[in-house]
Amino acid sequence: MPSLIQSLLDPRCYPHPVAQVRVIETHISWLLLTGNYAYKLKKPVKLPFVDFSTLERRHHYCLEELRLNRRFAPELYLDVVAVTGSLARPSIAGDGPAIEFAVKMREFPQDALLDRRLEQGRLAPQDLDELADACARLHAAASIAPPAYGQPNDLLAPALANFAAVRACAEDCGTRERLSALEAWTHAEHARRLADFSTRTRDGRIRECHGDLHLGNIAWIDGRPALFDCIEFDERLRWIDVMSEIGFAVMDLHARGRADLGQRLLNRYLEASGDYAGLAVLAYYLVYRALVRAKVDCIRARQPDVPAQTRSHHARDFAARLALAEAFARPRRAFLAITCGLSGSGKTHASQQVIERTRAIRIRSDIERKRLHGLEPCEASGSAMGTGIYTAQANDCTFERLAALCRIVIEAGYPVIIDAAFIRRERRATFRSLAATLGVPFVIVNCRADDDALAARIRQRQAESRDASEATLEVLAEQKRLAQPLDTVEDEVAVRVDTSDPDSMAAMLARIDALCRCD
Repeated sequence: MPSLIQSLLDPRCYPHPVAQVRVIETHISWLLLTGNYAYKLKKPVKLPFVDFSTLERRHHYCLEELRLNRRFAPELYLDVVAVTGSLARPSIAGDGPAIEFAVKMREFPQDALLDRRLEQGRLAPQDLDELADACARLHAAASIAPPAYGQPNDLLAPALANFAAVRACAEDCGTRERLSALEAWTHAEHARRLADFSTRTRDGRIRECHGDLHLGNIAWIDGRPALFDCIEFDERLRWIDVMSEIGFAVMDLHARGRADLGQRLLNRYLEASGDYAGLAVLAYYLVYRALVRAKVDCIRARQPDVPAQTRSHHARDFAARLALAEAFARPRRAFLAITCGLSGSGKTHASQQVIERTRAIRIRSDIERKRLHGLEPCEASGSAMGTGIYTAQANDCTFERLAALCRIVIEAGYPVIIDAAFIRRERRATFRSLAATLGVPFVIVNCRADDDALAARIRQRQAESRDASEATLEVLAEQKRLAQPLDTVEDEVAVRVDTSDPDSMAAMLARIDALCRCD
């Protein structure tokens, strides 16, 4: 540990009461935890991706860190303060010339970090929904990149830089061969997706993002997710595709053994943002993000002041993230599934299980209907049955949108499940025909529940007002009158499920696994 950091462990260095100072070290910084406040100092390093080699540069990037992170968590980022005195007797915010600079932050418990909450079993699925919604709002409000950023031909260089850094750490031929295979895939995928990258730039999807959105950079504070520690040292890593941003958090959940939560986060983000077109470039970014973390593990494992146990831990993480990058690069087998059932029959619950189990993408008719009319998912439309957003014409437009999004998802290489009532046979036939056109298996998830359960669920949903569905008991009665049962041809591709019966749900998921295995 450098002498300055060792000296700053003395509580007398601080202008406020401190009982004890703890240190957290990363590959480019030290974080000093004093109780009420945390002080972040940048290491005097010069690496291929960051240059903190001079005091002037470290001061500049401290100021940038303060400015940029206040976009996400103004309550955490307080000031940039000088470290004065000498290496042996430093003072935080004291008199005299600066020998170093630090970002002053409000300290929060380390157990508030999402990676810690996940390890401790305290990260609820609903927390991921909150995070996805927050990211979608932040991305929508973020500045659109100027032409200098996000150009398709510029996207390959940072990915290749990861390979160069990781290859320097590779100590055996097998690892180097695997890296070469992934590098070849990256070249090929970049070339294959050039038109998609261009479209992302043209559509304003390159924005000033966080840039380093893994679980260790998100804290649960005051009942909501707070993003912190964004990329301040290289604006090229910050002005990025929003899909690269959310892909980092998705990748991190996969890396931590919770692919189900990763898929939940991804699907909720897509529902909140409507950015289904971003799926075309998601695999490229997932591989890139896995290798970013592998690169960090390499650097930490090779730094001379890292304890042997920590070095071994980073070596294990490197191996796991390399394997994850390979998994993301493998093609998936797509399928097209639709739900079928009355309001309250558990279609959304069943489709949630499908997306977390099979890594499918869900498209909800209730959400897309409201998006077409400029409404938020849980915003009341004020439309009575058969009026407003529920006219016959609005219904047709909604299903046309569902079909268009379905094609986008499948052409991007992902399975899809459409969450809608599909009580009319002609609607189901349209999507069966679409599946045939796209050359993917077709499945109907036929959801059922008894009359009491249907009514109870609808009443509960109305009372909570936390779901996109606006179905009422009157709507349910009308659906019962109009519903057309599956015919014998449809029965051949249907999976029937009683969503109130766990065994029935398990059997449905097993059936979909068997019919449409995508791994």
